[in-house]
Amino acid sequence: MNLKGSILILLFLVCVIGLIGGYKYYTFTKEDPSYCSICHMMEEGYRSWRVSPHGQIVCQKCHTLDVLEANKLLIAYVMRDNVPLKQNHGRKNPWDGCIACHTQEAAQGSVTLRSSYGHARHVFMQNLRCKECHSGKTHSFEVDQKVCQKCHKDKLVHGMGMAGLYCLNCHNYGEASPMMVTEKRCFSCHTDVPRKGVMSRIKCYECHYPHGKLRMESNDCLRSCHGNETRVGQHGLHLKRTSLVCMDCHKPHKWRIGKADAVGLCDRCHPLRDPASFIY
Repeated sequence: MNLKGSILILLFLVCVIGLIGGYKYYTFTKEDPSYCSICHMMEEGYRSWRVSPHGQIVCQKCHTLDVLEANKLLIAYVMRDNVPLKQNHGRKNPWDGCIACHTQEAAQGSVTLRSSYGHARHVFMQNLRCKECHSGKTHSFEVDQKVCQKCHKDKLVHGMGMAGLYCLNCHNYGEASPMMVTEKRCFSCHTDVPRKGVMSRIKCYECHYPHGKLRMESNDCLRSCHGNETRVGQHGLHLKRTSLVCMDCHKPHKWRIGKADAVGLCDRCHPLRDPASFIY
């Protein structure tokens, strides 16, 4: 083999080794989470990432570095303390990558309002960025109710055992309803409330206002739906000529008064009669 052939073979081998080394270097900096852990500044972040819900996603998926930044970081590591390095590397805007993965929660909801009304409303209607709500501790993206109250200052919960509840205990971002609340969530706590009855088609929040007035009063019934009730049967007689109010007789969530209910109720004031005759 002549000298020229030997040089060509040597150059070919050098190119192959260079390509293999370059590929390994590229994958190490772009796809290997251990690349981040070689720096002492990342030890805490690396540990929190490993136990987070995103622990199966490589760091570089969210924390993007261009080629220049990646090489600066590598040189800084090799040179140790001899090369100054800013602390904001890899933090240009990792939040932009959220929607790329969370399309079910955000993008589809914005189009149909069926997948996640909550995300559609906040991200696309009100132009809020993910970090406005999901900015907890490092690699922990749970929303704290204090974050909600930065915008919803008038939406505090008052009394009746609900004062300590977290916003998302009731409001489900995955619901299609603009209220983001379903009866299923209400019934998960209020197990003593019957699910079927004369008022079962009415939504809980049509009568109860957790951010305002929770407990209904008789005047609320008359003002909202039953405005003409005083002109029906004996209602006017009982409401106007006595000190009775609606809920003295109609018990919440049951409402209907049967013969068994009339015993001990109606006969406190007059001889017992069939409640069906009351409306005539």
